[in-house]
Amino acid sequence: LVLYCLSRGDELLTRENPVCHFTASAWVVNPGRDKVLMAYHNIYRSWAWTGGHADGEEDLCAVARREVEEETGLQGLLLLCSEPIALDVLPVPPHQKRGKPVASLHLNLTYLFEGDDALPLRIKEDENSRVGWLPAGELSRYVSEEAMLSVYQKMMDRAGEYPPALSGK
Repeated sequence: LVLYCLSRGDELLTRENPVCHFTASAWVVNPGRDKVLMAYHNIYRSWAWTGGHADGEEDLCAVARREVEEETGLQGLLLLCSEPIALDVLPVPPHQKRGKPVASLHLNLTYLFEGDDALPLRIKEDENSRVGWLPAGELSRYVSEEAMLSVYQKMMDRAGEYPPALSGK
């Protein structure tokens, strides 16, 4: 699908494409790799990774970083891999956002970051109602979007391939 859309010259960096467009997510792990940073997403009513639309931005890694900082307040993120660790085509269930119907496919690139789980967090009230470091091995207890559990497990497996970057941990 991604190659097909690109070959047609479709605009994929903005939401103007109602079928599919690029998004970027951050998979943020603590140095011990036993916790992952997630937010309770108000629309999906589930704990989820942070991320957002490219909205014209070509640097999708910067989009992923910005979304973590905006949605959780966490600063000092360390990028563990300069390339995305995954490309997933994620269906967005129909819902209302700002009074308009939304349904599309997200061509989602995921970037791997490490964060300090001792730093303060904050919620972004228009998007989430909670943020926190969840036990990596227990995500099924928190995530109500069952289809995302295999995606999150893939991210945890990939995160385990990178040694901790924060000093002293």
